[in-house]
Formats: sequence, structure tokens, C-alpha cells
Amino acid sequence: MDKRLREIIDNSQNIVFFGGAGVSTESNIPDFRSESGLYNAQQKYGRSPEEMLSHSFFLRHTETFFDYYKNNLIYRDAEPNKAHRALARLEEAGKLKAVITQNIDGLHQKAGSGNVYELHGSVLRNYCMDCGEFYNLDYIMDEANCKGQIPKCKKCGGTVKPDVVLYEEALDDDCMMGAVSAIEKADTLIIGGTSLVVYPAAGLIRYFRGNKLVLINKQSTPYDSKADLVINDSIGKVMDLD
Repeated sequence: MDKRLREIIDNSQNIVFFGGAGVSTESNIPDFRSESGLYNAQQKYGRSPEEMLSHSFFLRHTETFFDYYKNNLIYRDAEPNKAHRALARLEEAGKLKAVITQNIDGLHQKAGSGNVYELHGSVLRNYCMDCGEFYNLDYIMDEANCKGQIPKCKKCGGTVKPDVVLYEEALDDDCMMGAVSAIEKADTLIIGGTSLVVYPAAGLIRYFRGNKLVLINKQSTPYDSKADLVINDSIGKVMDLD
């Protein structure tokens, strides 16, 4: 682990971590907003990823939505990386109080983190839009449960929607309130793997009133000048506790 970061962690009692796509890309989950992701979407579908992952597109072109979703956002073989594991260990040690993530892959929980606020939901949870019946990821990926690409509820026949926040949809109020509360109480906020340009999630930083703000990202962010420590490097390399 970076020595400067280690010193800050050693002197902190209430750390909150806020992470973005850069945490997941180190587990070989591509960022659909990247240049390659945009190119692939335009080449196959003639549309941007943001359009295909919007609420209105989901309602109007449900089968195309699921074709894109299943092929570009689901990575069932992905495993937690060094950053995920380091955060779980810091929570176990009583240092880290919460993880706030923009990612939808569930890898923080898989690594052992218990208090995770998933701002954009999770691919692991899916619900029937009509009766609310819950389904896991395997169910919606199994062609036997789908009409074309569209997963259907075995109880009522309704469409099963992933519990992810699509473009044009609001973030969950309870999740946002929990994240804000955690940040307000933190003495150290570590932000990693995000460019801090996607709102409203990026706006969470304004609730921090603690002692140390740490930014870890391969590229610069609009908040670098406000941070006590800025590290432009791989989040897994920087956070590695081994």
C-alpha cells in the first residue's frame, strides 16, 4: 500500500470508501462508457450505451435492451481484486465503516464487505415488474425463462427487470440517505476509480466534513485541488495490503 495512504488510514477511525468503474475494471469488467464500449454499441446497435440503458429504451425496445444488457453488463466469472479485498479487510479491522459504489457487479460483497451502498443497484437482483417476485441473475440469464431475450416471471408472466438504476431513473432515496449519512460521519473519505463527473453520485463529496480526503484515480478529477492526497495510479496497486 502507498505509504502516505497507510499513514492516513492508521490515523483514522471512521473511513468511508466511494468507488466507481475503475474499481471493477481491474476485475476485467469493461467500463461501458469507455471508447471501446461506445464503439461496440454504435457498431452493433447504432446507438449509444446511455440510450440503450435508459428507462425509455427499456420500455420501448425491451428485447434489444436485454440483448445489450446481457452481453455487456454481465460478467459472472469476475472475481474481487486487490482493492475489493483490501476494503473488506479494513472493514473487518473496524477502520472502514462503509463502501459506497457506483458499480452493479456485487464484487464488494463477494470480497467480504458488509456495509455497502449500491447507488446504481445490482445485476444480482431482479424483480417482476407486475407482482414483485424476486429472481437471481441465473434466472434471467437462462434462456428457458425468457421470451426471446426478455426474462418472464414464472408466477404471473410479467417482465423481470434488473434492479439497476437506468438513465432517466432516480437513485434510491434510502440508499442515497445512507450514503450521505456515512460520508457526513467519516473522518476520512477515500474516493477511488471514478472521475467524479457522473451526477448525482459525484455530488456526494460535498457532504464530507472530515479531516482527510484521498483521491485515487488513473486520471485527474475536478476535485484534485481539494484533496489532501491525490494518487494517479491503479486502485488495486495503491490499496494492496499484502
